[in-house]
Amino acid sequence: MHHADLDFDVTTGLRFHPVEILFSMLIKVFMIMLIGAPIVAVLCFEIVLNTLSMFNHSNIRIPSMIDKILRAFIVTPDMHRIHHSWHPEETNSNFGFNLSFWDKLFKVYRAEPRDGHSKMTIGLHEFRERSELSLAKMLAQPFRQSSIFKKKGVTRSI
Repeated sequence: MHHADLDFDVTTGLRFHPVEILFSMLIKVFMIMLIGAPIVAVLCFEIVLNTLSMFNHSNIRIPSMIDKILRAFIVTPDMHRIHHSWHPEETNSNFGFNLSFWDKLFKVYRAEPRDGHSKMTIGLHEFRERSELSLAKMLAQPFRQSSIFKKKGVTRSI
């Protein structure tokens, strides 16, 4: 659901499948119990995580000089937007949501999109038709064999 969004704005940072959210929450609860993290630390982490997710997915434009300076430390909207491009090599880059050095460390950092920010296409190829983006179809997506993939000869579901 997150990468099927055809627009890139703050709502993209909130757009996840309920099963994914549940699975993520179970992993977090397990890890919290395993390491015995204090509730205040968990609350602070969640506030920072969600605030940065909304910032990274916002459609604000930061002046290029400021963006370049910020990217040395944190993930900016222009940096993360590339991760939402429909070009696979761009989707497979700039995974970070907080600190930019992780993408550089793992050599998945991309400074600019191939088509430029003003002309880049957001969203996956498989979800270009608005009819595929209805709430019902998005919620059912992980559980159905997509007609999109059948047309392309792919036999797995996503």
